[in-house]
Amino acid sequence: MRATTAFNRMLAIPGASVVSIAFEPEGIVVAIQRRFRRLTCPDCSWSGPSIYDRSTRRWRHVDAGGSKLWLECEIRRLRCRRCERVVTEAVPWARPAARLTADVQDLAAHMAQRMDKTTVCALLRLSFETVADLVCDVVAEHINDERLNELYRIGVDEISYRKGHRYLTIVADHDTGSSVVWAGEGKSASALAGFYELLGPERCAQLEAVSLDMGGAFAKATTEHAPKALQCIDPFHVIKLANEAIDRVRRRAWNDERHHRRVGRPPNDLKQRARQIKHTRWALLKDPASLTDTQRQTLRQLEAERSVLYRCWQLKEALRDLYRLADPLDARAHLAWWLSWACRCRIPEIIKLSRTLRKHREGIVAAIEQGLSNSRLEGTNSKIRLINHRGYGHHTARSLIAMIYLCCGGITIDLPLR
Repeated sequence: MRATTAFNRMLAIPGASVVSIAFEPEGIVVAIQRRFRRLTCPDCSWSGPSIYDRSTRRWRHVDAGGSKLWLECEIRRLRCRRCERVVTEAVPWARPAARLTADVQDLAAHMAQRMDKTTVCALLRLSFETVADLVCDVVAEHINDERLNELYRIGVDEISYRKGHRYLTIVADHDTGSSVVWAGEGKSASALAGFYELLGPERCAQLEAVSLDMGGAFAKATTEHAPKALQCIDPFHVIKLANEAIDRVRRRAWNDERHHRRVGRPPNDLKQRARQIKHTRWALLKDPASLTDTQRQTLRQLEAERSVLYRCWQLKEALRDLYRLADPLDARAHLAWWLSWACRCRIPEIIKLSRTLRKHREGIVAAIEQGLSNSRLEGTNSKIRLINHRGYGHHTARSLIAMIYLCCGGITIDLPLR
């Protein structure tokens, strides 16, 4: 069997055949010849016979037997009548303007989904910048506008990807397992507005619910572009505010005890009392089912003393009961009862919390009635942090966004197997 025939069967290059093979210091150079004569514009797919000029180009292919392998072919340029400019013809074995074949790019992207880029660079003998750029090219080919067609319930959240208050806005689809459908730089209203502008007025009108936090930026963009969608407040942020309010009450009580110790020489029981208040944090914040015996004893002691901390704990658990209701339709009445109790408790931190929740009452109730939360989106954010960490950070937001689409956007990369 001739060597060219063997390489033809082994490489199976679409639209071309092997004409010669050369072994050079940099690797194996396989010269190929096209089977087609008409030129095609890579931008608009216009096809024509007119040739502007010719040149020889090499593309890096999948390694063969531990040696680098290059494809060499004559490349032509044409004057596209639609684009009205000179462009390089499209070839079936490589993406436009790429110096790597599509097989190498797909292999590297498949590996980047499952390992860090440094390992990909070592295995394929490519530079870090090359791997980052080819991931962007592969994602740009696989990402399409169809992923935005059937969006009805979405979640919006931000994530910090680099020090210096640099954030990304993440939009996920609740109906498809919270797969990421859009990611953009920043966490302002204009950042999320970019997603709604990409979505368009018709698809914005079909949105039924949007789960988000209590920040004003995302709510403003959603109100402007999707006014018919229900804005659902994530339950995690509601309970987080309640826990922060309890912790502020605990600190104030601890500081009050410490202030008494500055006036003269306090008795030992005041020192002990301040120490006890300081160590009530986890007894107040943890789920009652997860409390230890010591923490339950702490709560019983606070109840016997009629401490303000025990009243705060009761208010917090009553608020958590809002998300344990058997019938979601009872949420509005339960929340109204809790707000009435909280605003009359004479605890400044809890009163401030009740005012905040009163402003977002409709969003809190909507989240319970729709059964929506950002819990899965928070899990996606954890995966994004892992992607960013295993790459030891990314130089640009563009490269990280491409990795997010690749790993969390439901993209499937087929390996170049013959």
